[in-house]
Amino acid sequence: MLPAVFADDDLALRFVGGLDDVLAPILNVLDCLDTYFDPALTPADFAQWLGSWVGAETDGTEAEPMLRAAVAAAARLHRVRGTRQGLSEAVRLAFGVEPDISESGGADWNARPLGPFPGAPRPHLHVTLRLPEPRPGDIHRLDALVAAARPAHMPYTVEVTAAERTPER
Repeated sequence: MLPAVFADDDLALRFVGGLDDVLAPILNVLDCLDTYFDPALTPADFAQWLGSWVGAETDGTEAEPMLRAAVAAAARLHRVRGTRQGLSEAVRLAFGVEPDISESGGADWNARPLGPFPGAPRPHLHVTLRLPEPRPGDIHRLDALVAAARPAHMPYTVEVTAAERTPER
């Protein structure tokens, strides 16, 4: 695509060929820039960086499909952070298993003023996770995850147990 004057010049052709080799990767990235911000399409190492950028609850040991799911769900999880739904979803994304969550609070209304308050007088949150094959580090990982996703005022405890196995036929 050089002008005719330079098309026959060997030095100009080699110079432009060298520029093509240098600039082609940059142009390729710019052409595909939108795919770098899609967790399903981005390269795995960039998905990890993207997860830190959007505040996904990851620790770097997740399998690639779980990492991509956590990055994709990060914005939605920030909207429900501190709620039972948000905590449950964060644990499910990190471990692939639905947790059992018990909390002391409650919400209710009463037509009479000064009615009884719902829930227990002292706040507490307990998260139990039943994994098929629990590892020693799972309790620490769950503790860090619950500490980040729970309501700020709520004391908590966590527990990781082995899931009951049903006999196969």
